[in-house]
Amino acid sequence: MSTADLTTMAAPAKELQFADELANFQEIAAVLKPSSGAIPNLAGIDISAVSLPLQGTAGGDHIIFIDFNRRYDLPERIEVALREGSEGVADRLRECRHRAGILLADVSGHRVTDALIAAMLHQAFLVGAYYELDRFGEITTKLFEHINQRFFATTKINKYLTMLYGEIWEQGRFRFISAGHPRPMVFSREFGKFVDISEDRLVSYPPVGMFPSDAGLSERVEAGRLEYKQPYTVNEIDLLASGDILLLYTDGLSEHAGGEYFPAAVEQTLARVRDQSASIICEKMKQDVLGFAPATDDISFVVIKKT
Repeated sequence: MSTADLTTMAAPAKELQFADELANFQEIAAVLKPSSGAIPNLAGIDISAVSLPLQGTAGGDHIIFIDFNRRYDLPERIEVALREGSEGVADRLRECRHRAGILLADVSGHRVTDALIAAMLHQAFLVGAYYELDRFGEITTKLFEHINQRFFATTKINKYLTMLYGEIWEQGRFRFISAGHPRPMVFSREFGKFVDISEDRLVSYPPVGMFPSDAGLSERVEAGRLEYKQPYTVNEIDLLASGDILLLYTDGLSEHAGGEYFPAAVEQTLARVRDQSASIICEKMKQDVLGFAPATDDISFVVIKKT
């Protein structure tokens, strides 16, 4: 048997081995990418979400829900803070009972391997949140500055991620920070359409890991004529009336069908189903977006409705 024959026989074997390794990696990635957690149960607020990985198993989009009442032992933390004489921390922990957190992230790319970057963010955020609650009684912008710095310093691959973290209060107030992420949209039930939000309530920053979190960032960004500021600014918008809807999403939705779907088709869908629950609204949006055109990216969105 010639060398050429041996080479020909070895090629399919290598392909089979590669396919087996890829299937194994996909299985591991699906397990390693953590769950979003339970959807928060908050008085006066109805929340639901959809995440559609392009590859079917896992992708670069990720959602994390923070139900402070269920995820963290707030009574125990409040008691500890009071024993330590930290009245301010105890007060802020009490306020956590009346709000919930949502983190929506989008890693550049939509391959299964991108899910591992999202998993890194997941673990860094949740571990940091424990320390933030114990020290400050709430999640502060410092956590995101530290996360950004770690991703900048340790992620040596050509990847970045956009991120939005916000907290919704029972009254309908939404306070959030954005790192290069698509801006939130508010749909008015009364007017049946998206309403304009003042630009000063939509301040955003570079994607996570793109620049270091240090004092020189603002100077470099200003010199590059980018409309970013540092440190993170907390934006605030409000759901003013019962039935108003806050929509959070990744660019897989806003750029769907080359941008022809968003926002007009989404607005039409919301107008039709605005009186339904958040979960039904999400399901109708999912049907419409997939029926409009085949997906070319991961698509994720969160519907937050004031009841």
